[in-house]
Amino acid sequence: MSFFDNKTILITGGTGSFGNAFTSRLLNNHNPHSIRIYSRGEYLQWKMQQKFSDNRLRFFIGDVRDKNRLNRALNDVDIVVHAAALKQVPACEYNPIEAVRTNIDGTTNLIDASIDNSVERLMALSTDKAVHPVNLYGATKMVAEKLFIQGNAYSGKNSTRFSCVRYGNVVGSRGSIVPLFDKQKEEGKISITDPRMTRFWLTLDQGAVFVDSCTRIMKGGEIFVPKIASMKITDLAEAMAPGIPHEYIGIRPGEKIHEVLITEDEARHTRDLKGYYIIDPEISFWNGHKKDHTYTLPEGFRYSSETNTEWLDEEGLRQMLAESHP
Repeated sequence: MSFFDNKTILITGGTGSFGNAFTSRLLNNHNPHSIRIYSRGEYLQWKMQQKFSDNRLRFFIGDVRDKNRLNRALNDVDIVVHAAALKQVPACEYNPIEAVRTNIDGTTNLIDASIDNSVERLMALSTDKAVHPVNLYGATKMVAEKLFIQGNAYSGKNSTRFSCVRYGNVVGSRGSIVPLFDKQKEEGKISITDPRMTRFWLTLDQGAVFVDSCTRIMKGGEIFVPKIASMKITDLAEAMAPGIPHEYIGIRPGEKIHEVLITEDEARHTRDLKGYYIIDPEISFWNGHKKDHTYTLPEGFRYSSETNTEWLDEEGLRQMLAESHP
């Protein structure tokens, strides 16, 4: 039997790009009792219902800001995957209180309601923007990470356990640069903020597989980081629009030249495993401050997009784009 077989799974923000990919994986690779899609938009829920046409799906209109609705939706749920967030950087900067209410207060509501409903496991999706944040979106995701990890302390000896996955840019997700470059290709000029820019890069399927795997092995308190490839933004532009001139417009507010997935300080309590890293909590109030692991990363190790050992060239990017946008 699969770990997810006969389980009731709730996905917050379930109508988003990740929610669709993860739902597809659960239905095709496991046999869950039911999947609850929790989100605000009835139209996107209707589209998802038409897409999958599976009687194991349940659709709950609700907002993570609404704790009462969460309490009802979480009744008899075994596993939660927390993907709901406001994530557009400019929108979060212009509406900072709204970003806090969804990304921080919403996460707090989910933690409290899950403990009250004795949910078994929760996995939150985080981002490289949460590491040394330079914009409000990143700052709210950093706080959400901290809240989720220390949610284990609030649960105490209760069986509810919380962990996170943290990864980089997703090919084909909402807000991806891919549709922008597609449009600009037709216009005859690709705008690039800075030619030095690098990013971590993975597909929606890779993200769904990673969340699937980590949810099965989590103990509570870990941040799981996949070993993924980096890419240069100029290589992506050339892969998508070969020969079309680039216009360098300067770095935008709240943007970085490079992204970081593990800091030097986190590396001191990070395990290096095949295919991924696990950042263990420095202080785990819920297990008596046990230090059960040996950490072998060299002093000063930093998992950054510009010093990564794995890179996607133009051909690799074309292949990944073809797989993500057949």
